[in-house]
Amino acid sequence: MTRRQHLPLRMVSCLVQTALLHAVFGWWGMWLWAAAYIGSQLFESWLGPRMMRNPPETAARAANMAVVLFFPSAIVFGGLAMALWVGAGVYGPALGVACIAGAMTNLIVLSRGSRIAFAASATPYGLYLLVMPLTDVGKVSSPLLTAMMIAVGLIMLNIIGAWIATEEARKAQDDATTEAQLRRAEAEAAVEAKSAYVAAISHELRTPISAILAGAAELERTANTAQGKAQARLIGGAGQMMRTLLDDLLDLAKLEVGRMEVEAVAFDLRAATNDVVRMWRVQAREKGLRLRVEGAAKLPSWVQGDPTRLRQVLNNLLSNAIKFTAEGSVTLRIQTEPAQEGVHALSLAVIDTGPGMTPEQVAKLFTPFEQLEAGTARKHGGSGLGLAISRELARLMGGDLVASSAANEGATFTVSLTLPAAEAPAPAETPDVAEARLLVVDDHVVNRQAIALVLAPLGITPQTAASGEEALARLAVEPFDLVLMDVYMPDMDGREATRQLRASAGPNRDIPVIAITASATERDWEACREAGMTGHVAKPIEPAQLYAALEEALADEAERKAAA
Repeated sequence: MTRRQHLPLRMVSCLVQTALLHAVFGWWGMWLWAAAYIGSQLFESWLGPRMMRNPPETAARAANMAVVLFFPSAIVFGGLAMALWVGAGVYGPALGVACIAGAMTNLIVLSRGSRIAFAASATPYGLYLLVMPLTDVGKVSSPLLTAMMIAVGLIMLNIIGAWIATEEARKAQDDATTEAQLRRAEAEAAVEAKSAYVAAISHELRTPISAILAGAAELERTANTAQGKAQARLIGGAGQMMRTLLDDLLDLAKLEVGRMEVEAVAFDLRAATNDVVRMWRVQAREKGLRLRVEGAAKLPSWVQGDPTRLRQVLNNLLSNAIKFTAEGSVTLRIQTEPAQEGVHALSLAVIDTGPGMTPEQVAKLFTPFEQLEAGTARKHGGSGLGLAISRELARLMGGDLVASSAANEGATFTVSLTLPAAEAPAPAETPDVAEARLLVVDDHVVNRQAIALVLAPLGITPQTAASGEEALARLAVEPFDLVLMDVYMPDMDGREATRQLRASAGPNRDIPVIAITASATERDWEACREAGMTGHVAKPIEPAQLYAALEEALADEAERKAAA
């Protein structure tokens, strides 16, 4: 392969040498030599691929192939060295030796990795080196002839030694590359295994967390005493903390294997920012802190991006700022530049009056599981993942997250983003969700009860099915408006059940099917779409997310029926 790649260079070099020798010595016969050399190169280029269609099975056959391929061109090119030695006058021997030495040096590159190819190509040159001094027998003195033979021998030994050293270096490099690739593959496999393990564990943990959150919300809603409501909030807060830690672990696992994805949808940036600030005002007030917003009036309204991930980053930054600030204030400073070519440059800086950090602490901020001090997790909670995840999310969204601080001077965390402008969607009519007839399909009784609790504030009492087979049996005879389908179930999973529903002729063939899954990655959702599902909600179920999915699905279904 290497020899074929250098074929044009060798042919051009041949023509240049021929032209120079013709100009200097007037040798017309050089053009015959050039034609012979170019012909040998073309022959080698034509024959090589055909011979390699049947790779040699023995060393003897490989040697024969190398001789057939490389001998002719080496013999022809070496003839130039013989012509120079004999016919170029007093400088002929030097020119001839230089010609052979250059050709053999070139073989070090062209015969890389093949001892047989090097031997087959170098042997004719070695024979020329041995024969050329013999043409001067009787013309020069014996001592001079002896010196010439010794010089020729040294040249041959040096060329062979250089090839051996080059091959040893090449082999060492190949071994190192193979070792590095093996280690990289092992590391990637370890990361993949860890990610799969985290995903599997999280899938099992999301079921009880969903039940805890749904049960706590229902207890708080129905409690008759202040003490009962406080206890329900305590349970709900613990469940939220468990979900946050679980989400952080899942996000880190996705980022490590490159599976974290961000979406680009039109959303109200002002509303998203206000929602985040509003959520943290109560906690800031309870600590006696002032939570301020600067520059909100200049914030663009509708933009295109990932509102969920943006909220996640801002939530983490405000949470940390309030957590580590004992007195003073926390400020969200917003800076925007006028849109250029329909793109807004946005800077969101969270500034606190907390204790600040040393340069050494700032350097460790974005390291996963890293806490500023040994007692940080015990005093404030958290896993040390939030900032690392937030920075990676900011980068996935095309921006960055940086920190600046000094001891006793507070800290500033700045998110920089560029978000394309978007048009506000037309307002949609909100369907009467309470009148909808829903079927909840899940193999776990706790999940079915948890979803029922989440739907209770909407006035919905869903029907349930414990398997894909049971769901299909009910959907074949009973009319429903929507199905909430667990994706991972034994025997028949949710995707297969949806495929069979879409292929049936029953009354519910075209109704919305919302996937309920703990593995809410883009790859999983794409598989759900291909199965015929129309929406998805991640576990643990966030009531607001479920309500929004229900309204959207039922609105789309109403439009479909109206169009039909």
